[in-house]
Amino acid sequence: MPLPPFAADLTGFDLLLSVARLGSVGRAAAEHRISQPAASARLRELERRVGLTLLHRTPRGSTLTATGALVADWARSAVDAAEALAAGLAALRATHESRLTVAASQTVAEYLLPAWLVALRAAHPGLAVTLQAANSADVAAAVLAGQVELGFVEGPDLPAGLHAEVVATDRLAVVVAPAHPWARRRRAVTAAELAATPMVSREAGSGTRRAFDQALGDLVAAAPLLELSSTTAIKHAVAAGSGAAVLSSLAVTAELAAGTLVAVPTAVPLQRRLRAVWRASDQLIGPVRDLYAIARRA
Repeated sequence: MPLPPFAADLTGFDLLLSVARLGSVGRAAAEHRISQPAASARLRELERRVGLTLLHRTPRGSTLTATGALVADWARSAVDAAEALAAGLAALRATHESRLTVAASQTVAEYLLPAWLVALRAAHPGLAVTLQAANSADVAAAVLAGQVELGFVEGPDLPAGLHAEVVATDRLAVVVAPAHPWARRRRAVTAAELAATPMVSREAGSGTRRAFDQALGDLVAAAPLLELSSTTAIKHAVAAGSGAAVLSSLAVTAELAAGTLVAVPTAVPLQRRLRAVWRASDQLIGPVRDLYAIARRA
């Protein structure tokens, strides 16, 4: 049943209870941290809404009428219930804000999020964070299902119902073993050559794979030479001579410096946007909002 208009705001009843307990509008106003004229105006508005005279006003002050005393007695349980509700909601918010569940695609989870989470813990020392690493498609699905509060993806496509904001850009690199023919190549590998070459690749749904497919335009990539579910496995396979792979430049920095992998020049611009995603119906608050802000700044 819809509440009557006068019950939509209990602050006037709460003020009336303070007048009954403290004996004057002035002392009630002080307790509520408002001016006496503001308290008087609020009480007059309450009388207007309920259609009853609740206060007997004299030059020496105001006291509750018999009707006012009865209304105050009835209002006590409603105000107490509202205070209990407010306390319960505050406790739930505190519990909610002490835990954060995040999902991220593997590149973001392995090479970017650790530093972001260190910065977040500095702002929220008591925060417990759970991080789920998955491919971009699974991250988007987890966010959409409400299983996690914030996601970070690499893939160019997102399902309806998600809001996305770019937090970083990432350059992809075509890498091979030092003995691979492309390692000594001076001319850039063309899009047609990349499309025709079976690659050591991530699984379908990976943001890296989808970004590579998108970079090829109308060309269709050859079936993968190997399909592996982790970046580390791909790097080992390529270093062992299995073939070429397209990986985030963040993931191969150490291998390129050590010479175990070689970056191949390409005629295809291989760059992608890394995005934070959350449900379009949600608002970012508390630690979730802070983590997003940290990612943007970084």
